[in-house]
Amino acid sequence: MHTRKISVIGLGYVGLPVAVAFSKDQPVIGFDINKRRIDELKDKIDRTLEVTTKELENCLIEFSSNKKDLQKADFHIVAVPTPINDANQPDLTPLLSASETVGAILKAGDIVVYESTVYPGATEEDCVPVLESVSGLVCGKDFFVGYSPERINPGDKVHTFSTIIKVVAGQTPEILDIVADVYSSVVTAGVHKAPTIKVAEAAKVIENTQRDLNIALMNELAVIFERMGIDTIDVLEAAGTKWNFLPFRPGLVGGHCIGVDPYYLTHKAQKLGYHPEVISAGRRINDSMPEHVVEQTVKRMIQADCNVKGAKVAILGLTFKEDCPDLRNSKVGDVVKEFQSYGVDLLVHDSMADSDEAQRYYNTRLCDWSELTNLDAIVLCVSHNEYKSVTPEQYKAMLNTGGVFMDVKSTVDRGKFLENNINLWRL
Repeated sequence: MHTRKISVIGLGYVGLPVAVAFSKDQPVIGFDINKRRIDELKDKIDRTLEVTTKELENCLIEFSSNKKDLQKADFHIVAVPTPINDANQPDLTPLLSASETVGAILKAGDIVVYESTVYPGATEEDCVPVLESVSGLVCGKDFFVGYSPERINPGDKVHTFSTIIKVVAGQTPEILDIVADVYSSVVTAGVHKAPTIKVAEAAKVIENTQRDLNIALMNELAVIFERMGIDTIDVLEAAGTKWNFLPFRPGLVGGHCIGVDPYYLTHKAQKLGYHPEVISAGRRINDSMPEHVVEQTVKRMIQADCNVKGAKVAILGLTFKEDCPDLRNSKVGDVVKEFQSYGVDLLVHDSMADSDEAQRYYNTRLCDWSELTNLDAIVLCVSHNEYKSVTPEQYKAMLNTGGVFMDVKSTVDRGKFLENNINLWRL
């Protein structure tokens, strides 16, 4: 059993579940620079919906936005976002800022473990110099670092922090053993010891790159089959009867992992003088899908003799995935932007999302369900359970005669929609 006192820096979708898991056996310092977030957690409210009120009531976490409280710990877990900027380049600002915060309270013997997704080398080449500069201590002598990539799947209540095998890495064999012991105390699925920090960093970034490429293939096939007049899902269901066919589906690829992590890998590769063609091509395909969805919607509206400019179009779902309130890097935002360029009267609905965040991220007002009437098109972008429970008859009542229903996620029952004479398209 380890004897380390744990702090978690960054209490978002990743950090909070980590802090809660460790706090079941020992007190934990939970730090976040967002005071509103800290106040909500003290009131047992988690707006990410990753942790229940009951779990927050029973956890032993000292929530704080005062970095001095981090001095009580000697094992610091950094779990802050690692986004990309408008040019699709890694933005290490939150990570380096968190490193400054930790560096300010570092003492001899401390261990700093990064969970944030980065490119191989970032922990030792970008974060360690900040820790040393701010603390005045020497890494590898006075303090040590490790890496353990986060594998949190927002909204997933089956694959959780404790039930997913944890990859761990340490600066030295001795530090690796300590990091492994700490995580093994709460991760029931066990740990995998990576030989180096760079290996662990690379393992994380390719997990999502692999998924990104597989989805890109499905999206490209969807575009091809569209021109052939073939239903993509029919093809995938037929091909899926082979035992080794991978069950990927086409769709919008957003969020803070799959749509972001490949850019960290391509950035590092390009700095080393190599241009990664396959990874870059997959990103281009997936980033082009919002435009494809809107283009297909407009085509069907024209075919239905609908005047596109001023047409009433509803988008269902704005978050980056189903039954999750996270709006960060949602490709639905690009769908919204593309529709606006056509001059349509656009309504966006998502009861899972925060209205203030929708306005801040996408300059979009979230409408009430009651406003969704006399529609020329419905574009179902995110398959929240709420939308699955709406019947074909109810959807038909929301549409004008000849109105189109665009099923981006292939969620609805095609047979029942066709029985109700609904003009249906699916990716």
